[in-house]
Amino acid sequence: MIRLRLECIAVYFAVAARAFGVSSSFDITVAAGQHERNNVPVRVLMTRGQIGKDRIASVTLAGPDGKSIPAQWTGPGLLSSAAGELHFVLPHLVAGESVRLRATLSTGSPSIAGGFTWRDHPGHHVDLMFGERPIMTYHYERLDESTPASRVRTYKVFHHVFSPKGDRIVTGGLNEDPKVHSPHHRGIFYGFNRITYGNGKTADTWHCIDGAFQQHERFLASEEGSVLGRQRVVISWHGQDTAFAEEERELTVYNVPGGHLIEFASRLRTPSGRVRIDGDPQHAGFQFRAHNDVDAFTSRETIYVRPDGTGKPGETRNWDPQTRQGPVNLPWNAMSFVLGGKRYTAAYLDHPGNPKEARFSEREYGRFGSYFEYTIEKDKPLTVNYRLWLQEGLMKPEEVAALSNDFVDPVKVTVHEPE
Repeated sequence: MIRLRLECIAVYFAVAARAFGVSSSFDITVAAGQHERNNVPVRVLMTRGQIGKDRIASVTLAGPDGKSIPAQWTGPGLLSSAAGELHFVLPHLVAGESVRLRATLSTGSPSIAGGFTWRDHPGHHVDLMFGERPIMTYHYERLDESTPASRVRTYKVFHHVFSPKGDRIVTGGLNEDPKVHSPHHRGIFYGFNRITYGNGKTADTWHCIDGAFQQHERFLASEEGSVLGRQRVVISWHGQDTAFAEEERELTVYNVPGGHLIEFASRLRTPSGRVRIDGDPQHAGFQFRAHNDVDAFTSRETIYVRPDGTGKPGETRNWDPQTRQGPVNLPWNAMSFVLGGKRYTAAYLDHPGNPKEARFSEREYGRFGSYFEYTIEKDKPLTVNYRLWLQEGLMKPEEVAALSNDFVDPVKVTVHEPE
């Protein structure tokens, strides 16, 4: 079974097993480690022994000066083994330094309302809002095969992303323009074009052809508050004759200044038998697709920002299945595109715990990401974890690298036993 190291996807904690009790306070120390930290989300995993039997509903956090720091209490995330989680955003911490904070857990509701909220349009889509500003939309309409057009509209689930200002959608998908490039590319999406299951049966959940499709089954958990908005859902993956796998997919958006920080986590299981996941760089994996207007009007202005530097406008690099040469196992990649006269950059952060070899793809029309090969067994699910960052302007390589460092080498948090 693939196990993402917990200290890589969250923060480390050390504490005695004594429960903190209701409305009890304790200290935490946050250490920056070898990297300078700026507006970094911090997640503190809390065990049942630490929080006791009462249902924690809120948390407050204070800095060394006694001033309040926005914090949020949530249930455990998809990749977490904790009983609950404390979340906050650390504004700044110099490399090698640490800060001690005071946290108070409570069974009472949060005293400050606002922040992220989910607004459901039952049976069709759910919007993540920050106040009245749209952030992201999850499209989950169930498969409708009444007409060919309705099947195309509903054969996969995906997430649309809005600009940081919330004034427009920046991702592609559900575009009725007949000239749209690859209409099966939709926002933030995940699928593979070469899947084998059963006794040699095949499925393509990238193009969703020959009877294949992905379908929303149910919502599992939602979180909303001042620090993050998070939602976990169940999605079934279907071949021509049956559902061969079931996915738990979780997206989290953090309230950090300057853009959208989105975390994607997924666990794909098979109810029985073996499922082989495969594809190619252009038609498989976890990918981001910009709005079709990039393809229609500004593809020559697309710039890729990579660990080895900033590329030229319109230049792309791709892993080649024939020569088996090209970009693999990059810690991150970034695509800067122009939409509606404004330049944006979308950064794609891979995680070392994800399956490797990760083979990367870039397209000037606005799609990029990576894929891998993997065999799912009944007791060996496929687990992945990525982050995306979206902001206005052209990012520098060192800026994207800092986001990657925060993801794969997070701050260390020590929880101190209450005195």
